[in-house]
Amino acid sequence: MEIAGLAASGLTNKQIAERLYISHRTVGAHLYRIFPKLGVSARAGLRDALSAQFPK
Repeated sequence: MEIAGLAASGLTNKQIAERLYISHRTVGAHLYRIFPKLGVSARAGLRDALSAQFPK
């Protein structure tokens, strides 16, 4: 969820990796698995999908 939230806020995989002290490839792998679960096919849809799944 943390990676999805950071990606939805507009950070790149490299920026997310630096914040979480992991590889940018690991970030990409997590996003690859998250997209189908949230029903999105592109990074642009993450914010809307997250807000619909987990309203504040």
